[in-house]
Amino acid sequence: MTPTRGDIQNYSKIAAAAYPDERKSLILILYNSVTFPSRTLSTPSPLPLLPLQRWRRSPWRPRLQASPAHASPPPEWQPRRSPHCRAPGLSSHSCKQSLHKKWTCQSAETTVAEKAETDPAIDVKPEANPLSTDANGIASNIKFHDVYTPSFSPSTKFELKQVYVATAESLRDALLQRWNETYKHFTKENAKTIHYLSMEFLQGRALLNAVGNLELKDEYTEALHKLGHDLEAVAEQEPDAALGNGGLGRLASCFLDSLSTLNYPAWGYGLRYKYGLFQQTITTDGQKEQCEKWLEMGYPWEIPRNDISYPVKFFGKVVDSYDGKEWVGGETVSAFAYDVPIPGFRTKNSISLRLWSTRALPEDFDLEAFNAGDYSKAGQAHANAERICYVLYPGDATEEGKLLRLKQQYTLCSASIQDIIARFKERSGSVLKWDALPSKVAIQMNDTHPTLCVPELLRILIDDEGLSWDEAWKITQATVAYTNHTVLPEALEKWPLSAFQKLLPRHVQIIETIDEQFMNFVASKVEKEELEAKIASMRILENVDLPASIQSLLPPKPVVEKVKKGLKAATQFVGDKFKSADKEGEEEEGEEEEEEEEEVEVVPEKPASTVRMANLCVIAGHAVNGVASIHSEIVKEEVFNDFYKLWPEKFQNKTNGVTPRRWLAFCNPELSAVITKWLGSEEWILDTEQLAGLRNFADNKELQKDWKQAKIARKEKLAAYIEAKTGYTINPDALFDIQVKRIHEYKRQLLNIMGVIYRYQKMKKMTPKERAAKYVPRVVMFGGKAFATYWQAKRIVKLITDVAATVNNDTDIGDLLKVIMVPDYNVSVAEVLIPASELSQHISTAGMEASGTSNMKFSMNGCVLIGTLDGANVEIREEVGDDNFFLFGAYAPEIAGLRADREAGKFVPDPRFEDVKNFIRSGAFGDYDYSELLGALEGNTGYGRGDYFLVGHDFPAYIECQDKVDEAYRDQEKWTRMSIMNTAGSFKFSSDRTIHEYAKEIWDIVPSPVA
Repeated sequence: MTPTRGDIQNYSKIAAAAYPDERKSLILILYNSVTFPSRTLSTPSPLPLLPLQRWRRSPWRPRLQASPAHASPPPEWQPRRSPHCRAPGLSSHSCKQSLHKKWTCQSAETTVAEKAETDPAIDVKPEANPLSTDANGIASNIKFHDVYTPSFSPSTKFELKQVYVATAESLRDALLQRWNETYKHFTKENAKTIHYLSMEFLQGRALLNAVGNLELKDEYTEALHKLGHDLEAVAEQEPDAALGNGGLGRLASCFLDSLSTLNYPAWGYGLRYKYGLFQQTITTDGQKEQCEKWLEMGYPWEIPRNDISYPVKFFGKVVDSYDGKEWVGGETVSAFAYDVPIPGFRTKNSISLRLWSTRALPEDFDLEAFNAGDYSKAGQAHANAERICYVLYPGDATEEGKLLRLKQQYTLCSASIQDIIARFKERSGSVLKWDALPSKVAIQMNDTHPTLCVPELLRILIDDEGLSWDEAWKITQATVAYTNHTVLPEALEKWPLSAFQKLLPRHVQIIETIDEQFMNFVASKVEKEELEAKIASMRILENVDLPASIQSLLPPKPVVEKVKKGLKAATQFVGDKFKSADKEGEEEEGEEEEEEEEEVEVVPEKPASTVRMANLCVIAGHAVNGVASIHSEIVKEEVFNDFYKLWPEKFQNKTNGVTPRRWLAFCNPELSAVITKWLGSEEWILDTEQLAGLRNFADNKELQKDWKQAKIARKEKLAAYIEAKTGYTINPDALFDIQVKRIHEYKRQLLNIMGVIYRYQKMKKMTPKERAAKYVPRVVMFGGKAFATYWQAKRIVKLITDVAATVNNDTDIGDLLKVIMVPDYNVSVAEVLIPASELSQHISTAGMEASGTSNMKFSMNGCVLIGTLDGANVEIREEVGDDNFFLFGAYAPEIAGLRADREAGKFVPDPRFEDVKNFIRSGAFGDYDYSELLGALEGNTGYGRGDYFLVGHDFPAYIECQDKVDEAYRDQEKWTRMSIMNTAGSFKFSSDRTIHEYAKEIWDIVPSPVA
């Protein structure tokens, strides 16, 4: 029933009795909280117009006595609880169109903005207050930026986009003040600084993170209310910075947050991608890609440093000069710096992420060609330069794609190394001692993408600064370190030597010198009979002729081969050319000849020569680390075993971590409030070891009640988000089961969706009563992007969407099972999904996931994990307890043997697995041909065959483990305890802990807080 004007007038009398000083404002508050066809009440209020529940906690409201019991909303305005709603006073998603929603949950955005123009109290004067920390000053400063540093045309309306930009600029004022003070402090102290080079930084939105780290959320909330807006609505206007894709970039961003918070001297270095990786849309055809638009309206958080640019050279040739080598000719682009401030939490320190953007100089524009009508030629230099920073990870199937990827990597390395050297010179003053560089500079290569910083640092020291090879090599080795993030062979980068020779001729010479020097070192350390095998696995240049000094140490290879007369070797040396030959001189029919042999010189076909980037990193770096305990062991025992035997002291483990600020305190305020209440303070935000104290209360009924209410609040928010983004309505009372990762075969989203199909098959064969007895309601959500040219991954996305379309519209199943593919998964989406999660799937093939960080975020937010013993799962299970983790699947040491059994034809698939494949083939989910996808699960050998990722092997254990999940979820007290124990056990997985370990054991840096 819709309340009438008379209802409002009656209720206003009740409210006025409780709040006599607020009568006029309350009438307007109530009026604006309900939708009416016409608005005749327009009395201006001297106070901000807020919905009642916001009013009661508003700083504008005078201090009053508690309201009398009779001053409550009439029945039709009471919360309408759905049948699925467990927590008292909380409405479910199905209630969201109710009057209660409009009365209590409508944001201040709608209520206040409608009256902003007519209310003189909201007419804030624009005044510059860059360092203000009170709401009035902040509001004035926001208005000042809207008026005097505008990004939009003048307007009488203060729209959300304008508000967002002005608010960001206001926050940036405070960040810049801190950044400037931090930079001055670090310069004065001349402290050793870590420089973190990464191709990705997946930052997420900056606004709420900034107000959180500056501890100004309440002040900015109040300031924006004065301006007629709501902080959350304003924050929603910010696009995610499209500077990364997955865990690699998110880890780098967590590290920057921790470095700033812990007061370490640090710089982050990356590229400013104009179009990011891609924006993902989900259609009936699966995934579609289009360019990211994050820079379309500008990015207010970045500061262009117009005085900082460096030349980056490509192509050309190397000539001998009187004092060494000189790289001449070719083309040069300019890398320009853009700084993004990274504020620390509860500290004055604020460090910087420096991003490079490439462009050509004005003099490179061919004006003559332009005036002659050859516009493409005229702007060719500019197009070539700008293309470098267009897209993250451009396709590299073509030679042009490979060259572009190498250009990106070299641009990052060259500009960053030049910047680091310039700062070292500036701080050294008149006394420049190059051997002091490692005591002032540490460089961390985040995976193999920044490998070229090794030859680039050597080039600058030798060619530009005049150091000898030995001096430069010693300095470089003491300065750089390498983090390995993968055991997948395709991810251990190899680039064609021919591309290197074309693009970076001077660097090829440097790499050849490192390679030869290393081989001589190996020759002095290993037995002669081992030398050939060791060199083959460890050298940098693969399939390249050995230098004479090394070849002389190896036994000679036979150059002749005996073949039957009348036959020739597949490849012969004839004269001065290679020649292929087949069988010659076919015998006459019926003739019998005695077969004779002759000797011919054989030259086998030579594979393509490559540069192995990971090997260069290991050889050049003074430290090599994995990112989880099991991964670091695989690195030592398998991936780089020969190197480990040579330099065991180089290899370390640094288990990844995530920042507890963004990933718990800020994204999950309800649960954070519960944690703070039960631990007695907010100190856990900086000292996550205090989270372990929750174990003492895990069985406490009051804590469990608080915990469940916090979780249901987040689930309802996610349910509303899912409907808005996909059109599907989901039940907040169901088990929220989430897998969000880059789509890849080894991460096994295919295993997940095949488990869903099996569940659906079983349900369809049951009566409604049997289904309810067997299964708990479940919503299975997927999120992640498949690389644009990774067709198998895109087929997996297509299968998920087809299954969702069938299952979600099956009225027999209803709310008992839903499947959701969340589009365009990124940091901001994760901040909605993760706090609402109850079960999260981390089910990669054992031994193939280096670490993972999403598993840490889920566990930190009280989510129970189901997974294999892979990556950081191993350590998470140790901390949270075996009883609070659902384990299944083969163990890492078993994988090689299982693959060998498969090749030998010994594997017998489970009938349930075969039934699922047949069900997919039957057309139950549409007419798409999934033969390529399913074919990868069949056969025993061959490319793209033989179920390399062991989906079929682990399937029976997986579905049986999912039955245990259903059983556990029925006991809500037990499940809530498991949830609490996950948060309590997540204390180890803070990036603060990880950074302290890097600082002490690899970088040798110490905190330097601004006073």
